[in-house]
Amino acid sequence: MLLFQHNLTELNGWANTERCRSVTVDAQTLVIDLEATCADDGSVPPEAMEIIEIGAVWATSEGSVLDRFQVFVRPLVQPTLTAFCISLTGIRQADVSVAATFPLALRALSEFADRGAQPGAVWMSWGAYDLKQIERECVRHRIGNPLRLPHQNAKQLFAKRQLLGKPIDLAGACKLTNIGIEGNYHRALDDAANTARLLPWILGTRRVDVTLTGDGD
Repeated sequence: MLLFQHNLTELNGWANTERCRSVTVDAQTLVIDLEATCADDGSVPPEAMEIIEIGAVWATSEGSVLDRFQVFVRPLVQPTLTAFCISLTGIRQADVSVAATFPLALRALSEFADRGAQPGAVWMSWGAYDLKQIERECVRHRIGNPLRLPHQNAKQLFAKRQLLGKPIDLAGACKLTNIGIEGNYHRALDDAANTARLLPWILGTRRVDVTLTGDGD
């Protein structure tokens, strides 16, 4: 596997991509996951949350990861991470203090998306939050959203295809399908890769045989 720095000179090596194998015509799904500033005491309300990490993978419909992307993002409104956020994500203050700003990170993500995009490709996230947060950040920074692929809610699709009463969280889906969580939960790249591993169940080519309800949408 080849690890190389993103070719945007403005990023100064902030963004990393990893080509796991040659991207083929089967690479039809881009999975994106975000981590954002947060608190357990109400000091960071939803509208004030800022992206601090972006993880993404291109994957096949069978759930094989072909290409990986990760970048930390420097928060500007509340630049100091809370102890709760650090504990939840494992992201350190040092990781974000010298990281790329959101516009540069989004540009790098867009180039990664364009590199693997083919006719019929979509991008997915576990729930609607990631799409809404990217749109919120674009408004905050007064930039357009360069992601041109249509979005699909993997969380809703998984619940529909598996005939669940309600959508469930990512950890619950990995448990239900017996694939387990790989890597660190609440880290953007690992969560994106775990979502990709669920693609056979999200797309309905594989089925679980258990009825389980959860919360959230």
